[in-house]
This record gives sequence, structure tokens and C-alpha cells, in this order.
Amino acid sequence: MDNIWSKTIGPGGKWSGAVGRGKLIRFTALEEGANVSIQVFHARDLTERYNMPDTLKAQHTAHLTRGNVLMSDNGRALVSIVEDSIGWHDPLGGYTTRAATDAKYGMTNFQEQRNEWLRSGQENFAVELIRNGLSMRDMMPVVNLFSKVFCDDNGDMHFSATHCPAGATVTLRTELDALLVLSNTPNPLDPRSTYPSVPVKMEVLSASPVGEDDYCLNYRPENRRAFENTWEYHTLLGGI
Repeated sequence: MDNIWSKTIGPGGKWSGAVGRGKLIRFTALEEGANVSIQVFHARDLTERYNMPDTLKAQHTAHLTRGNVLMSDNGRALVSIVEDSIGWHDPLGGYTTRAATDAKYGMTNFQEQRNEWLRSGQENFAVELIRNGLSMRDMMPVVNLFSKVFCDDNGDMHFSATHCPAGATVTLRTELDALLVLSNTPNPLDPRSTYPSVPVKMEVLSASPVGEDDYCLNYRPENRRAFENTWEYHTLLGGI
């Protein structure tokens, strides 16, 4: 695989950018306890984006791992998870807010702490959405890479503090041209009282074409239908 581009997203950092279809996006936790919240849009039509309810319902799951597909609200395969070293990523916990960040970690602001202030996911997403011609109205559910959130028999949600070791990786494959919006901020359910964001490396690599034996394609019948919808879209565009 050819490494096309790489970047390290520091604690509290944010990033957004369009990645063309047929690419791999590999995330590596450079320390233990990472959490990167991601939003995904179709870069050619920003009204189409990741649909959390359909993604989970169609694949009969409440967490994401290798084989799962992030489906769009048009029923297409947006990105797939093709490699995963830890087996569980959180689609339920959401992102941090300013008020919750101040309450848990202490009040900070840019005017006093400058770049050392503690950023929230909501603020990071707001900045990057606006940079891409979107707005707060486009805020959506996120996938928290590297985090494990599970429910007990009473339906209470719990965060696994030891889930992500240093060096953990997860790799996405773009099935459509994708706009990714990222925030390297804590999972809201992380109980630690110190701000636990750690650096994460992001790499974009070339991917092999999807074949009939592709693991994500065959993971569930619903996945195949989502891929077929994506292939139809590209066929009607003339393979663009």
C-alpha cells in the first residue's frame, strides 16, 4: 500500500478534509486511551451523510468493528471498516460540550490558556463544519474511534477505561468521496477527571478494488445492498 499522506492530530486537535473513494484511512493511537470522534459526509453532496440509526439497525449491532459499513442516509456504503486491532468502536457516546468539559476538567478559555485550553468536541466540530460550508444545523451523531461503550442488563451505559492500548489501529476504506470531520477530544462517558486526549496518527493510503470476496461486502446481506447502491451511483456518473 502506498502511503499518500499522513498527519498527527494532537490532544484536543481537529481536522477536516475530503478523501477520494478507494482510499484507506488508518488511525493509530500513539498512547493508550485514545478517542477520536468522527463525522462523515459525502463530499460530492454534503446533504448525504452518515446515518447512525440505519447503520446500527441494518447490521444488528450497537458497536462497530471490522466488516461494518458506515451507511449514508441514502442507503449507500459511505466508508467501511476494513482492519481493526481492538474490535470495538463507540457509535453511541456522542461528543463533549463546552459546559460538560468545564464541569469535568475545570474551566479554561483561549484568552487565558491560549493553545493549552481544553477544547470540546462540539466546538471543534462547529469550526470545521463552517470551514466546509456547513453549519451547526449539520451537526450529527459521531463514531468514537478507539472507545468501548457498553450497556449492562439495566440498560446503563459504561465506558471501558482500559480498552485502547498504545499502538491500536483502525482502518477505514472510502466507498464514496468522503468529507471527514475529526475531533481528538475525550469520550463524554470517560470517567477520568483529567483531560484524557492523546495524539493520534492519521494516514491515507491507496486501496485495492473491492472484489466479490471482500469481507465488508459479505459481512451482512444489508451491506451488499448498500454497496450495490453505491456502485449504481458511480455507474450512472460514468465511473467518475
